[in-house]
Amino acid sequence: MNIHPNVEQIYTGCLAQGAYFIHSNGEAVVIDPLRESAPYLERAEKLGVKIKYVLETHFHADFVSGHVALAEKTGATIVYGPNANPDFTFHSAADGELLTVGDLKVKVLHTPGHTMESTCYLLIDENGTDRALFSGDTLFLGDVGRPDLAQKAASMTQEDLASTLFDSLRTKIMTLSPEVVVYPGHGAGSACGKNMSKETVGTLGEQLESNYALRANMSRADFIAEVTDGLLPPPAYFPENVALNKKAIPGFEAILAEAGKAFEPSAFEAMANEMEALVLDTRKPQDYAQGHIPNSINIGIDGGFAPWVGALIPDIKQNILLVTEVGREEEVIKRMARVGYDRVLGFLEGGFDAWKNEGKEVDQVESITTAEFAQRLAADPAAVVLDVRKTGEFTAERMTTSINLPLDDLNVRFNDLPSGNPVYIHCAGGYRSMIFSSILKSRGVHNIVDIQGGFGAIKKQEGLQVTDYVCPSSGVAMAPPSADSTAATTAKSNDTPLLKRLLNRLLR
Repeated sequence: MNIHPNVEQIYTGCLAQGAYFIHSNGEAVVIDPLRESAPYLERAEKLGVKIKYVLETHFHADFVSGHVALAEKTGATIVYGPNANPDFTFHSAADGELLTVGDLKVKVLHTPGHTMESTCYLLIDENGTDRALFSGDTLFLGDVGRPDLAQKAASMTQEDLASTLFDSLRTKIMTLSPEVVVYPGHGAGSACGKNMSKETVGTLGEQLESNYALRANMSRADFIAEVTDGLLPPPAYFPENVALNKKAIPGFEAILAEAGKAFEPSAFEAMANEMEALVLDTRKPQDYAQGHIPNSINIGIDGGFAPWVGALIPDIKQNILLVTEVGREEEVIKRMARVGYDRVLGFLEGGFDAWKNEGKEVDQVESITTAEFAQRLAADPAAVVLDVRKTGEFTAERMTTSINLPLDDLNVRFNDLPSGNPVYIHCAGGYRSMIFSSILKSRGVHNIVDIQGGFGAIKKQEGLQVTDYVCPSSGVAMAPPSADSTAATTAKSNDTPLLKRLLNRLLR
């Protein structure tokens, strides 16, 4: 594929998000920047270029953009396509408008459907050749943008938006040269689509051949039916992020100045009680299991951290105190700010060891190996096994006696928890099950046991029975995916003084 040398994709795996930096002859544009300005400013300084435009493909729902702060720091003009209505100064570009960046041009292609302001940007090189399409959430590799998000026009149904998207794809994108390189706004792991490729760069020709939504013989009715079929509800924080992206909010540096305060254990405890703060522990799952502050919630930083914060902490204005690995405090604050969680009051100085060494109360999650789990299940075959993976994962392959309650649904299905003493909990590899367990304990449910290694380890353990693998899309039994692909998919009534007044809001 003929990628232009002056285009850089800045991909953030935790959000499965692609931002772009394009430069030519002393000028640059940034497309869909994340909240922190430093990566773009550093590139501009290194290349000796001035950022002229910050291009936004739409009002993002899954992250908070850094467009306003970056424009303030550089003097760049923020650009949206038609129908945008933010509360800050911007340029409303017309459909077909050409923006000049050094020796290059960027053509504005208004492509409503994902949202009504959705816009793609077509890069035209020095010779007038169409080279690359920055497709935002209109076109992904393997999919198209979901037409059901909160920022849709109030009078439009998701079917109306899907019909609009059908026209945008066929009149603005599918007519381009097959050699045009497609740079999407997201890849696999994002909640903005349902069938995205793990690849983050492709060609339009490849998409015309392989993307179900771009079939040449597809009718409008077929498109609407297929694009809207199987959509899971969008995460609760999406509409909050849309609202933030329409405002002139502080950049990351301003957030860090407020959030980066260290509290020794007694001050941390007092702050938690005074501010009714949620205590968020971002250490590794097994570190959390071995010891943690009672009623704290575990969402490990080394996983799909920011989307899980957004999915499971419904109030982005929630006061939060952090327990992190020592030295990773700023990283955690940054990744929370990317999804709009700005009410971080500070962090535990010295980490959990400081808390423990001061003799303060500690809680644990019982976590056992699959070998011990097999022994316990042999002694009690009727034991309750709770699988907290997504429904599609559970349908494809599972323990024969397990019950499914996805972590994604815990906030709204808490009353569906099965009874049992104990309840054995697993996910795919151990990350989600510890989040699930920590939430249960914070709500006073303590009869739980985490299974280390999750379903990946269960399948390898003698004495544990699992179903044959069934392809979720076809319903046909077949060989399961490789361990490498599974790992890639996965990656990407204590009443202590501390929590006497701490009302955990997670599930309210």
